[in-house]
Amino acid sequence: MGSTTGDATTGGVVMEKRRSWTWKDTGLGVAMLAPSAIILGLFILYPLGRAVWLGQQRCNAAGTRCTSSGFDQYVDVFRSIEFQNSLFVTVKFALITVPLGLGLGVGLAALADKYLRGVAVFRTVFSSTIATSVAVASLMWFFLLQPSIGSLANVGWFNSLFPAVKNPGWLEDPGTALGAVALSSVWAGLGFTFILVTASLQSIPRELHEAAAVDGATGTIRFWRITVPIIAPTLLFLVVVLTTRAFQAYGEVDLLTNGGPSPQESTTTLAYLVYGETPVSSDPGLQATGSVLIFLLLLVLSAVQVRAFGRRADVNR
Repeated sequence: MGSTTGDATTGGVVMEKRRSWTWKDTGLGVAMLAPSAIILGLFILYPLGRAVWLGQQRCNAAGTRCTSSGFDQYVDVFRSIEFQNSLFVTVKFALITVPLGLGLGVGLAALADKYLRGVAVFRTVFSSTIATSVAVASLMWFFLLQPSIGSLANVGWFNSLFPAVKNPGWLEDPGTALGAVALSSVWAGLGFTFILVTASLQSIPRELHEAAAVDGATGTIRFWRITVPIIAPTLLFLVVVLTTRAFQAYGEVDLLTNGGPSPQESTTTLAYLVYGETPVSSDPGLQATGSVLIFLLLLVLSAVQVRAFGRRADVNR
């Protein structure tokens, strides 16, 4: 039996003495967390709490005279015809922009994921829209779709295929206005989707595709059986982000259609109902109610998306 010096041993394993907790450790932890906690409280928790409180109030246009209506105001606003119509428009907008934007981004990224001479030029072009603001993209599409001066409106074959471009115009026709706004939104967000998918594709080992090709797998099979499962977490993230962006669409609606065309208000999304030229925007209390409802809808929708596709994307394992 050999004697032990220093730390005690049990079965050859050194048992280290655990350091006791001190108040100095607590102070150090609080000091390290304080900057993040202050930023979180000032810029997230306080505005959210303030919005929830203000959502119970009915105020004048200046927001100085407010009377409490309780949480019943949230129920009343959610059941109102204006909110329901805007919710329906927003869901349609999301159903257009999310699949189209994701599909185009993945398709362009797959095409550009080649080791070919000059492919960097195409990658630059495909990702260039990320440097374009919503305002610039909306104004560009506004002039393109103008019946009198728009470039698309003056193309004969395009005008024959889509008469609404010429009369009364995509942005003035209730049947095409939402699609035109969605087209502008997809174009503006395409660079963001392309860059993320490209980065995800370049992380896939080339050996996997080479081995599958040796086994006789075609390009389509390799894409669906190898590429898509590996980039599934990125795709899930993009679905959540693009859905959130669709529910917050305001700039393109304001610049292109002002929520119209009237009287159908076919492009009045939830964000435009809250912040645009609508009766809701004249009451800060109703604005806060609408904002909190949008937040809750996005929270539930994001949770459902992660729950439904998270296991398939291997993010819950």
